[in-house]
Amino acid sequence: MNYMPPRRSDGTIQHERVRQPWPRDRPFRILSIDGGGIRGILPASILAELERRYLGGAPITTHFDMIAGTSTGGIVALGLAHGLRAADVLELYTERGGSIFPAPSSGIGKALRSLRQIGKPVYDRKPLEDELLKIFGQSVLGEARTRLCIPTFEGTHGEPWIFKTPHHPDYKKDRHERMVRVALATTAAPTYFDAFENDGYRMVDGGIWANNPIMNALVDALACFEIERRQVQILSVGCGEKAFTVSDAQAKGGMYQWRKVFDAAVRAQSQNALGQAFLLVGKDNVLRLDAGAEKEPILLDDYRAARDRLPEVAHSLVEAGGREAQRTFLCAPAEPYIPCPV
Repeated sequence: MNYMPPRRSDGTIQHERVRQPWPRDRPFRILSIDGGGIRGILPASILAELERRYLGGAPITTHFDMIAGTSTGGIVALGLAHGLRAADVLELYTERGGSIFPAPSSGIGKALRSLRQIGKPVYDRKPLEDELLKIFGQSVLGEARTRLCIPTFEGTHGEPWIFKTPHHPDYKKDRHERMVRVALATTAAPTYFDAFENDGYRMVDGGIWANNPIMNALVDALACFEIERRQVQILSVGCGEKAFTVSDAQAKGGMYQWRKVFDAAVRAQSQNALGQAFLLVGKDNVLRLDAGAEKEPILLDDYRAARDRLPEVAHSLVEAGGREAQRTFLCAPAEPYIPCPV
């Protein structure tokens, strides 16, 4: 008989959490990083540029009290919490992205890959797993150097799932989860990689419900700590917008015309999450750094285009918003994070 693990939601606490002390004169700073495949080069480049300009190359992690990341943003978040600089994470993308997302050598190869994607995932997960193992080894979530929220989706029972560090006494389940497995769970993008089997659970990319994890982090912070909403300051970093409007064909069309509905869902979720965060903490407490929609957006797996174009986009974004980021987030380090005891 096949083992059926319990629902994660079965252990959900039904009462309000006991909020942990937080100084009234200290802001709670959140770094939120969107999903977007190899376009993760953009947030990694933005953060690396902020490190270079304003921190003398020192890790940006030490200036945030919590980091949230979905899919490729989850890899960036985990890398930062593991002690890497954003520049080190960027190197993973620029140097090894081609082995994770190998490009077809011809137009025929592209066509064959598109046909394959109809019936099975395009890529083998092993190159990604090998690279993640080089970074994280056997490290577990409980060893993270800052608080983390990493969304994914559990397919055995069909439920949202957020991996969390033990930054509240109620958070006990994920402490011993290996960082590699958390990264593989949040990046298991349908049609690109197969679902990630994790101790009986079937994990799928967190981008299907929380590609922009800003609200996951904000709600968690407000639920766990004695902070006022205006104390929260959020740096939200995207992977490049992908415009979506409903065409005449889609307005009256069926499944074929709406085959890219996932793009619409991701964009709408991100806009909604940002709007909710603006309402809760004030738009002046949220800094969003992201590239505008392009006529020819970079695909999730187009390594060469992402490598060649996105670092320059990041440079321009930091030129425009870097001073505000420095003033709000980088003038003073956060207090050291201490996990709750077992």
